[in-house]
Amino acid sequence: MALIVHKYGGTSMGSSERIRNVAKRVAKWARAGHQMVVVPSAMSGETNRLLGLASELAPSRADKSYYRELDMLAATGEQASSALLAIALQAEGVPSVSYTGWQVPVRTDDSYTKARIESIDDQRVRADLDAGRVVIVTGFQGIDPNGNITTLGRGGSDTSAVAVAAALKAAECLIYTDVDGVYTTDPRVVSAAQRLKTVSFEEMLEMASLGSKVLQIRSVEFAGKYKVPMRVLSSFTPWDIALDEEAKSGTLITFEEDEKMEKAVVSGIAFNRSEAKISVRGVPDTPGIAYQILGPVADANIDVDVILQNIGKDGKTDFSFTVNQGDFNRTVELLRDEVVPKLGADEVIGNPNICKVSIVGIGMRSHVGVASTMFRALAEEGINIQMISTSEIKTSVVIDEKYLELAVRALHTAFGLDSAEVSKSA
Repeated sequence: MALIVHKYGGTSMGSSERIRNVAKRVAKWARAGHQMVVVPSAMSGETNRLLGLASELAPSRADKSYYRELDMLAATGEQASSALLAIALQAEGVPSVSYTGWQVPVRTDDSYTKARIESIDDQRVRADLDAGRVVIVTGFQGIDPNGNITTLGRGGSDTSAVAVAAALKAAECLIYTDVDGVYTTDPRVVSAAQRLKTVSFEEMLEMASLGSKVLQIRSVEFAGKYKVPMRVLSSFTPWDIALDEEAKSGTLITFEEDEKMEKAVVSGIAFNRSEAKISVRGVPDTPGIAYQILGPVADANIDVDVILQNIGKDGKTDFSFTVNQGDFNRTVELLRDEVVPKLGADEVIGNPNICKVSIVGIGMRSHVGVASTMFRALAEEGINIQMISTSEIKTSVVIDEKYLELAVRALHTAFGLDSAEVSKSA
């Protein structure tokens, strides 16, 4: 029997009845002889509720002390769901114990609301496992070098689960969600989307970074770094499904590229609605200009995505990039107050109503004309491309948000992903 990590999302923990079903599922694995560690998210909607209360009371200008308190507040959601799951397991007759991130401890840096895991002390968890207990560790949170509670960003429970699996050298990390695996695209946008039986680590990393909501990108990065076997599967299948059947369901994220996977030129269409475009116009066309603009943005812990610098004219140029919509106002304010005056640039303009659509596939390495197929499909739908970004296995475009669903459907069809054969060959 093996050491297995289960992670359950907020919808899986959304009510007492769902928590009871999670407990029955975990108990099934434990009774089969597996050592079990469970990482639950907060109950569905709870984190949003807490952060909404904080927003009502927030100071007009937030500083680091405010974000510290946000983490203190947000971390309570996972603490509640973990304790409730432990209680439900005890009702099943299964010995269990729950721990917060700081009790384990999960050590992080001090980047509040976006902390990164630095190490995990597994001594306490292993002692409980050896004593026959199911161990429940709060997802999404840890403790910084000064003893302050930190959180890992939205979706951070995925990262917690994979990090715990890596620290314990678990046989597999099973990510239970409200979908039954990884699809060629969001089935809510394209009804013909197909579930992939396997997807490569590289493809999953790209999909997560490009807007796929199935897994948080840092969880995939952790899995890749420590070679943690991962599987995405549904928590809404009957809890008493045969264990062997359950263990092979969903989508396996693999580190091996086999011949089957090479057949699919494009494995999926990812998209991100939460993008905003910012342009600094009339900046001096001189060496180091990108650093002078993006350096202060990075210092403010704001992630930048697609970057475009226009050809200079008369000693000046325009510099554009995208950020998360939640960072839009803060970035514009930073540029207007600190960067534009120093550079002598003309102005800062922005558009929060854009999105990014991407095609992803390891087969793109060995096939030509993939990008042109993408551009032709968008052109035939009258969709204008504002920015383009490429890598070895993906091509992304920034377009007007109102065209997102049209673009995704057109690309899904253009690359033959509507067919059920895709799920067999990917």
